[in-house]
Amino acid sequence: MSTQPRKSVTSSVDVVVIGAGQSGLAMSRFLGERSIEHVVFERGEVANSWRTERWDSLRLLTPNWQSTLPGYKYAGPEPDAYMSMAEVVDFISGYATFTRAPVRTGIEVQSLSPVDGGYRVDTNDGSWSARAVVIASGAFNVPIIPKVSAGIPAHIQQVSAHDYRSPNSFRPGGVLVVGASATGLQLADEIQASGRPVTLAVGEHVRMPRVYRGRDIQYWMHATGLLDEYYKDFDDLNRVRSLPSPQLIGTADRTTLDLNRLSRNGARLTGRLMGVRDGNLQFSGSLRNVCSLADLKMGRLLDSIDEWIDMNGAAEARFPVERFAPTDTGAAACLGIDLGAGAISTIVWATGFRPDYSWLDVPVLDRKGYIRHDGGVVDAPGMYVLGLPFMRRRKSSFMHGAEDDARDLSEHLAVYLDRHGRRGSLKLAI
Repeated sequence: MSTQPRKSVTSSVDVVVIGAGQSGLAMSRFLGERSIEHVVFERGEVANSWRTERWDSLRLLTPNWQSTLPGYKYAGPEPDAYMSMAEVVDFISGYATFTRAPVRTGIEVQSLSPVDGGYRVDTNDGSWSARAVVIASGAFNVPIIPKVSAGIPAHIQQVSAHDYRSPNSFRPGGVLVVGASATGLQLADEIQASGRPVTLAVGEHVRMPRVYRGRDIQYWMHATGLLDEYYKDFDDLNRVRSLPSPQLIGTADRTTLDLNRLSRNGARLTGRLMGVRDGNLQFSGSLRNVCSLADLKMGRLLDSIDEWIDMNGAAEARFPVERFAPTDTGAAACLGIDLGAGAISTIVWATGFRPDYSWLDVPVLDRKGYIRHDGGVVDAPGMYVLGLPFMRRRKSSFMHGAEDDARDLSEHLAVYLDRHGRRGSLKLAI
C-alpha cells in the first residue's frame, strides 16, 4: 500500500494504461482506433524493461518474423534471426512513434486506488482520475529468490538473473546457476564460455529443439495452433501458467541449447537445490526423473508436429522425422557441495520473476500477490491486465501475443465504458 501524501487531482481521462512496452502500446493502438481517450504512463522510457532489466547478450527466443504488433511488423533482411535487446528497444520505440501513442515517459505510478465510478492514479507528476485502468507494467519485474538464499555463507557472491549483465562482474571461481529454464541455460552457457566452471541445479523444465524438420520450433508451435490455445480450454490453468519458459536460445546458427550440450562442454548437473546446512548445499536426487519427464514431453510435442505434417501435406514432409538423445544425467548424482571448499564462489538465481504491484491499492491480489483475473479482466470494475504468461492464450507473454489479447480486452473495455459512462461524472475524494 502507498504511504505517499495525496495530491489534488489535476487531470481526467477515460483510460489510464500503465506501461509502455509491447502490451501497453498494443492496447493504446486499439483504444485509439475506438476513439477512446487515454494516456500511457511509463516510469522510464518506452520499452523500459527491455532497456534496463535484461542481460547484455540476451536475444529474443522468437524469430524476427514473429515480431509483430497491431499494424506493424518486422521488415528487415533477416526474418529468421533473433533480435538483440537494442533491436527490441528500437522496434518497440518505432511502434510508439508509428502509432503516435499518447505516452508520458518518466511518470511513475505511486498509487492506484478506487473511487466512486473509477480510479485515482497518483504519480510523481500529479494525480489523475480515470474510468478504467489497464495494467501493462510487465510480468517479470522482481526476481524470485528462494528462502534458502538466506543461509548462503557471506563469502559467496549472490546475483539474481534480474541484476546479471555479464560474467565480467563475477569473482574468480566456479559458479552455481540455480534454475534450468531458458534464462538459466543461457546464463550457464555464457558463464561457462567465459572460462568459469559451472554447476547447474535443474528442476522442472521444458526441453525443445531450436529447429525441427527444417523449421524453427516456433514455426511449428504457430502452424499447429499450439500458441493460440485458449485459457478456457484448460482445467488446471494455474499449472499451465506456472510452466517454465522453454529451453531455447536465439543464435545466428539456430543452435539447440540443452542440458546435453552444457554437459558436453563441461558443466556439472545436479538436482534441485533443496537447502543449505552448515555451509553445505543439499540437492534433490530427482535429476534423472525430472529430465526423463522433460524428454517425454518433448517427444509428445514432436509427435504432434509429425501428425500435423502428415494430415496437412506440408512441404516440410520432405524433411525426415527427428528424435533427440535422452538427457545424459551422468552415472552418479551430485547430492551436496561444500561451500567452504572453494569450488563455488558465485551463485546465480535464475529462479523466475514476478510482477511488482506494490503501488496497487485495490483489493485484487491473491494470497501470493498475483492479480486475480479472468483472461485479463481483473476482479474489479473497469480494471484490466495485459502481458502475463498464458493470460488468454499460450502466446500471451510473447511480443506477437499482445495483439490478440489487447484486441479482446479493448472490446470488453469499450463495452464497459458504454455502459458506465465516460469521464465527467466521476466522483473523487480529494
